[in-house]
Amino acid sequence: MAVKWTGGHSSPILCLNASQEGLVASGAESGDLMAWGEDGTPLGHTRFQGADDVTSVLFSPSCPTKLYASHGETISLLDVRSLKGSLDHFHVNEEEINCLSLNETENLLASADDSGAIQILDLENKKVSRSLKRHSNICSSVAFRPQRPQSLVSCGLDMQVMLWNLHKARPLWITNLQEDETEEMESPQSPGQLLNPALAHSVSVASCGNIFSCGAEDGKVRIFRVMGVKCEQELGFKGHSLGVSQVCFLPESYLLLTGGNDGKIMLWDVSSEVEKKQKSPTKPTHRKKTKRAAYTKQGGSTHAPVADEEEHGKILPKLSIEHGEKVNWLLSTRIKGYQNILVADQTSCISLYPLKEF
Repeated sequence: MAVKWTGGHSSPILCLNASQEGLVASGAESGDLMAWGEDGTPLGHTRFQGADDVTSVLFSPSCPTKLYASHGETISLLDVRSLKGSLDHFHVNEEEINCLSLNETENLLASADDSGAIQILDLENKKVSRSLKRHSNICSSVAFRPQRPQSLVSCGLDMQVMLWNLHKARPLWITNLQEDETEEMESPQSPGQLLNPALAHSVSVASCGNIFSCGAEDGKVRIFRVMGVKCEQELGFKGHSLGVSQVCFLPESYLLLTGGNDGKIMLWDVSSEVEKKQKSPTKPTHRKKTKRAAYTKQGGSTHAPVADEEEHGKILPKLSIEHGEKVNWLLSTRIKGYQNILVADQTSCISLYPLKEF
């Protein structure tokens, strides 16, 4: 059963982030921003002028009291200890921002917006250093790659996933998920897939920097590997019956959290597939079948493992939670020494699920 954090927002929560010291920030509709303690106590609140939805929040890893928040076309920099006034603000996007990402050296901030543009803000000089305009529809998600401060990936409602290097103004690599989906249609195992186009909603890069995931409206999760200036799809699997709204790699692992419009949250272990192809990209390897627990939590109850992970060649989730509400944002963070899932949905409260077994 989820622990509910209440008493902060009065409208649906759209985004979450956590600092390395356990503070949590949440942004909601109508310009609402909250800071929370690790026990779920509301610590601070502000409402931005104009009441534009707060669509992305991001703590600075090196300065955990520093918080970036996007609302409308604006990025505000705040001190989480006193949210009432902004330390600085930037207006570099022409349309509503959907996602923020900070590179590891913390000198560049990427902001993806409804026009399909990604603006790269040089935080030292406080000006745009690059304007990346290749998505033909809403750019829904952007993520810098760990260990590679000049490289990032993006996805959008044009069904395209792109790999960028900031030394160039154009993408190094592009793939169209719709073409991938059309190939899937030829398989009898995936009927009706074209009913949901592969609009790409979310990207997440693993800590290694070379593996990233994308979640899309067709219910499919895709895993890509960066290989120099191009990428290859390593894996594609379905677990959600509706669109995948969020993907999130756990730190220092190939454990992947996914959240969907079907109200489900799932945890997947893609390490065996990723490492298998890493060791032998062309030669198939034989490995023992291992029992992987696929738990289902409903009303706090945990059921026994339901199937072998490799049954029929399918990957099955290690954990499946019937959350019940469409997932707006998903976050894995360590609170009081334990890994937890924080979930924002269509309600005004945050849900917390413990991940003690992982």
